[in-house]
Amino acid sequence: MTLVPSLRSKVENTLAIADVRINGNRPWDLVVHDDRFYSRVVSSGALGLGESYMDGWWDCAELAQMFCKLLKAHLDRRPSISWAIMYVRARITNRQKKSEAIENVHRHYDLGGDLYQSMLGQWMLYSSANWKHAASLNEAGEAKLDFVCRSLNLRPGQKVLDIGCGWGGFAKYAAQKYGVQVVGITVSTEQATLARQICDGLPVEIRYQDYRELDGKFDHVVSLGMFEHVGCKNYRRYMETVRCCLKPEGRFFLNTIGANKSRYCINPWTDKYIFPGGTLPSIAQIGAAIDGLFVMEELQDWAESYDKTLVTWFENFHANWNKLKTRYSERFYRMWKYYLLSSAGAFRSKAIRDWQIVLSS
Repeated sequence: MTLVPSLRSKVENTLAIADVRINGNRPWDLVVHDDRFYSRVVSSGALGLGESYMDGWWDCAELAQMFCKLLKAHLDRRPSISWAIMYVRARITNRQKKSEAIENVHRHYDLGGDLYQSMLGQWMLYSSANWKHAASLNEAGEAKLDFVCRSLNLRPGQKVLDIGCGWGGFAKYAAQKYGVQVVGITVSTEQATLARQICDGLPVEIRYQDYRELDGKFDHVVSLGMFEHVGCKNYRRYMETVRCCLKPEGRFFLNTIGANKSRYCINPWTDKYIFPGGTLPSIAQIGAAIDGLFVMEELQDWAESYDKTLVTWFENFHANWNKLKTRYSERFYRMWKYYLLSSAGAFRSKAIRDWQIVLSS
């Protein structure tokens, strides 16, 4: 009978560092429904925290703010066995080699078009929107796409490569508004199917293709939210591939979530349930990958905008849950809520960044 109280004290003392209380009355406090929560978190760290939330063992009225506080207090830096196992695996093996990359993408992006259509807005943009002058997600998404097109200085008749084209939002916008031809590549079958429908009738070609299979020359290259799936063992090859595809005067717009320090894996819960094989590059890692290949013309951090984007995605997901729950379980709802709002908190705390990078040769 003394085991749970001692574990509770350990968890309480750790959370207190971040000004988060157990069963407190503030919106960011954590409310425990099942005492097994304590042993699970102590034994499994971030993985146990996420899994116990999925199982309904605890709740929090303001998940994003709770995670902001935890990350500002650097509680994510405390070692755990699951982190250690993932780190060793990431250093020894290439989890983003071609065969594994396809399976990694399938597990997230092929969940169902209805899920993503319910939350992403008109342009199906699965990266940070630009909220600077926008009042809605659709306006903010269009502002982001226009920012990308202007950064590339697109001109009618140019040919643009979109690596990791998602559901075709950028391709549709660039073809309609700027009169360019777009080749988009993805290794998600669901994305490729929907992107072809969305871009029907436009000068857009959507290919089911891995970036390592690319050839041909393009006036410009864009990649929005795909680099997080490349993996540190493949960063240099990725950049060499882009450089080979880019015409001499062309530009490469790279949008990626980034880490403040060089790492080789993401937290175990996110790796297991959301982005298997995902990694967040640091500026040092990106710099080494582009060394001698590209010049960095511009870099902006949109962490604040990504925070707002994620909160809005959750609001859309929640508003559409009655339609979605015929296909997805209540446990999935809690998993997806945890993913979106914990990510919002990570950006809010500046523990992770969202970089808009313009590169030239």
